[in-house]
Amino acid sequence: MKLSLIRDILNAEVLSGESHLEDEVYSGFGCDLMSDVLCYAREDAVLLTGLVNKQVLNTADMANMNSIIFVRSKVPSEEVIQMAKEMNILVMTTKYILFESCGLLYQNGLIGAHIR
Repeated sequence: MKLSLIRDILNAEVLSGESHLEDEVYSGFGCDLMSDVLCYAREDAVLLTGLVNKQVLNTADMANMNSIIFVRSKVPSEEVIQMAKEMNILVMTTKYILFESCGLLYQNGLIGAHIR
């Protein structure tokens, strides 16, 4: 699924990494435990989370993920947005809670990450 379609489904606002909107992701991973992201998320996944700190960017980078969606209308600090721009990571925010965001994406054909 293209990240531009995910943006549209979630009525999300792009905060950084607009150049990735035409990239494809093949699964989604919704989580606030960054240790679980490192253990279970796939490189081709979009990360959905309610955490808005620098550790989320570092975790996504370590997991080779290039797209993050912050849920519950959360917006990270300007410092975090700038860091995302420097790391070339797509960051979006949506008003939906984590459960609804994942459900909407699943309903529209995005699968979840399977535990390895």
